[in-house]
Amino acid sequence: MPIPEEVTGDEIDKDVRQELQSLPKTLAEDVARNLVMVARLLDEDPEAAYGYSRVALRLASRVAAVREAAGFAAYASQKYGEALAEFRAARRMTGSVELWPVMADCERGLGRPEKALDMAGAPEVHKLDKAGQVEMRLVAAGARRDMGQLDAAIVTLQSPELASSSVQPWTARLRYAYADALLAAGREPEAREWFAKAVESDRDGSTDASDRLAELDGVEFMDALDEDGDEPERGSDGESPSAEDGAEGGDED
Repeated sequence: MPIPEEVTGDEIDKDVRQELQSLPKTLAEDVARNLVMVARLLDEDPEAAYGYSRVALRLASRVAAVREAAGFAAYASQKYGEALAEFRAARRMTGSVELWPVMADCERGLGRPEKALDMAGAPEVHKLDKAGQVEMRLVAAGARRDMGQLDAAIVTLQSPELASSSVQPWTARLRYAYADALLAAGREPEAREWFAKAVESDRDGSTDASDRLAELDGVEFMDALDEDGDEPERGSDGESPSAEDGAEGGDED
């Protein structure tokens, strides 16, 4: 697969670069460049990232970082069985438990939420750092929802991390998941409160909490031009209808 000339391979993490030192120099450079492409395309074009990961895997299947990258590319492409196999291989090579939550989520993707819950209660979870433990909690709550256990999903997400007022990298996603679970259980006022809290903590736009909150409030956003290219109809005062007009009848804070 083509790789832009400006991609040298030096862009990869230093720990990955160190792993690749076990390979001949030219081969290591080729693998590194493919891994850079995987990282660049993982979010915007998962299938392309998957293609580059297969090239890297063909070149250096005995490198743990390559197996991990292949796992994440397969995971992003919803190839959960393949992703799980790669994550297991990477874990065997490193002995690390870091991939445990995403491995459990692969079990969910394969339609095995019970297996994901078993993994959530395994000793490996206690070896995870705080971020990993929160991620495991999110996966476990998702598994409960897969099984139709909405109340159990809500309880699973209730934790010191959820109650904390400090904002951590996982805060927005945790609050969002809690709000979404509450809404699924029909507890709309509480859901609105937690979507609002998710918005407050979502500094990088990692969730669509603001859209969900607006939806609950009955806000409708209009395009600047209608389908015919004309300006939207103006009110008698000459102003365009505001978002507040669409919120009439919504919940009040």
